[in-house]
Amino acid sequence: MIHDFLIEYGGAERVLEALHEIWPKAPVYTAFYNPDSLGPNASKFKGWKIITSWGRRLPFWQKLVSPYRIFSKSFFESLDLSGFDLVVSSSNMYMAKAVKVLNGIHICYCHTPPRFLYGYLTALNWRKNPIIRPVGEVINHFMRVWDFESAQNVDYFIANSKEVQARIKKFYRRDSVVIYPPVDMKRFAFKSTNAKRLKTKAVALDVSRSSLDSYFLVVSRLVGAKKVDIAVEVCAKLGLPLKVVGSGKELENLKKLAEVVPNSDDRKNLVKIEFTGEVSDDELIKLYQNCRAVIFPAEQEDFGLVPVEAMAAGKPVIALAQGGVLESVIDQVTGVYFNQPTVDSLKKAMNRFIELEKKGYFDPKFIHRHAQKFSKERFKKEILKFVGSRTK
Repeated sequence: MIHDFLIEYGGAERVLEALHEIWPKAPVYTAFYNPDSLGPNASKFKGWKIITSWGRRLPFWQKLVSPYRIFSKSFFESLDLSGFDLVVSSSNMYMAKAVKVLNGIHICYCHTPPRFLYGYLTALNWRKNPIIRPVGEVINHFMRVWDFESAQNVDYFIANSKEVQARIKKFYRRDSVVIYPPVDMKRFAFKSTNAKRLKTKAVALDVSRSSLDSYFLVVSRLVGAKKVDIAVEVCAKLGLPLKVVGSGKELENLKKLAEVVPNSDDRKNLVKIEFTGEVSDDELIKLYQNCRAVIFPAEQEDFGLVPVEAMAAGKPVIALAQGGVLESVIDQVTGVYFNQPTVDSLKKAMNRFIELEKKGYFDPKFIHRHAQKFSKERFKKEILKFVGSRTK
């Protein structure tokens, strides 16, 4: 198995975990591996056979992973995979798909063609820098050529969504099959901690009403493209409790936004927004299970595992209507859409969500059932079926 790099933990790493469960003895080749940067999730990779590229010999690689992507094609081309019949790459920002598979079949699970090469928002918006931009555009031109060439060496593509399938066709001129990423449904089984207090049978079925005093939840890397700032600003202005799970360069800016209140005398709102940092899986599941709804404002998301995890816990999602989210969240059934990544648009959606919630929308049992189409068991079965049909 090949993976871009193991220096952070997100949706791509959850996919890698599921792939590793299918082939637990397979070594994992990656550009960089830094357990110290994985926080509570580092333990998940203990016992794995992880082989890194020559990139680890570069100076200060821990801090320069993003600039070093100009060498990413070389990182993976230099790997000796001559002894393998099957190579499965997990590719996103780096060019893990660039590996040379001389004696076997190469299947690429593509989370997306690199966003920074094709005009999609990324964690770092280097185009805003007038000094870096001219050089960056030249480098990007050559990297797009390399990326296209690498894609032609892949035998079969798997896309993580129809959104990404369209990108693969547009940028690589290649066909692909969609296999949605996995969510461990058993771990995310929904519940409501307040449901026991409800007396009547009619109301007890509507678990969402029992959490009207609960918090909203954001789970994200704290970077610009994820638009966590608008969720923080809206909840601060409306005085709605919010918990933000994740870490990143935007943390301090978000904390300042959290201090915005509608009235300078109303200091109570300052304690309503909490930044938890990285949390363990068990803690995250509890946060999902006990929240009122999950806010997902990320722009042009490739697929988005967070909305599916929320729905697995029976919780609705207030989501920006872009990208892969349109394939998982159903407007006014399993959540609410908003159309623009702006404070005003999200504010209207929050108000609409609250009105629909009061009317008894968002049945947690239905939401949970809907999420089952993205289960880990389904993922493994579809992967094995796909691989089996191509390796006979």
